[in-house]
Parts: sequence; C-alpha cells; structure tokens
Amino acid sequence: MFDRLKTDVRTATENDPAATSPLAVLLTYSGLHAVWIHRVAHAAWNRGHTLTARLIAHFARFATGVEIHPGATLGDRVFIDHGMGTVIGETSVVGDDVQMYHGVTLGGKSSNPEKRHPTVCDGVTLGADSTLIGDITVGTEATIGAGAVVVDDVAPGTTVVGVPAEPVDEPDEDLGDVSCDDAIPA
Repeated sequence: MFDRLKTDVRTATENDPAATSPLAVLLTYSGLHAVWIHRVAHAAWNRGHTLTARLIAHFARFATGVEIHPGATLGDRVFIDHGMGTVIGETSVVGDDVQMYHGVTLGGKSSNPEKRHPTVCDGVTLGADSTLIGDITVGTEATIGAGAVVVDDVAPGTTVVGVPAEPVDEPDEDLGDVSCDDAIPA
C-alpha cells in the first residue's frame, strides 16, 4: 500500500511542475486523494458492499470535488491534476499512466448496464473540460484537447480537438488498433 502511495506521489511530482515537494503533494493534491479514496470504494464495490462503496464515493466527492463512481476501474499512476469537477462514470475503464485535468467527464450514453462509459487506454492525456461520451475507446498515448467532446473512438497516438472532436495530429508510426484490452486493469 505504501509503495503505491509513493508511486502516486512520484507520478504527481514528475507530471506537475508546480509540485514543490512530495510532502505538499501528499497533503494537498485533491486529485490524488480522490483516486486513493476511490480505491477503497472500488474494493467495497467489488465485494458487493455497494451502499458502503457509494457512501465512500460520496464522501470523496464532497472532500475533493472529484466524482468517481465506485464501479469505475482505474489503472496505476492515474493523475488527476486540479481535479475539481471531474466525473468518472460507473463502467469507465482508465488504463495506466493517464493524466487528466479539471472538469473531465467520462460519461454514459445508453442504459446498457454492462458498458456505457469510455475506455481510456494507457498513457492518454485528457485536457481540461474534455467530455468523452459513451462506450468509446481512446487509444494508447492519445491526447484529447481541452474542451473537446469525444463521441467516437480515438486511434492510438492521435490528438483530437473540437466539438465534435476531430484529429489534428496523427502519430508518425503505427501504434496498432484502438483496442486496449490487454492494457486494462482487472
């Protein structure tokens, strides 16, 4: 557990030039606090303690301004920078080394209880106030611009911006298809 906390603090200090010290990150980064509390809520959710999980998630939202449904799956080293207003829906799946900024929404589009929220592969950056809607996949190392509204899959390594989001930069090399099933945490 302490190794994971240290890794998360190190991730924040490496990704945020404003991070003045590991202690400051540990004590004051609400996005990290939201992820840490989510891990507790997610464990309760997976054990069938759904009311307890929802109460923990509700407390986290009140304390941090970040709303993560306890059913959402988050990978390692997920960093929510300036997380206020971020919402991550129940069937969202977020891979490893994902960085997101304030106001990001991973929202649902249907009433399908199995999968109705986005899947975000490893190494993705989600810009401030970006909105990803529905059962879509954002490929490895993609970048979603600030304020973008994403309603379709995004190819690996691609940068998308706008409403609706359109590619503005595609990778020089082929990074594979948009699926990231092997990179998604259990």
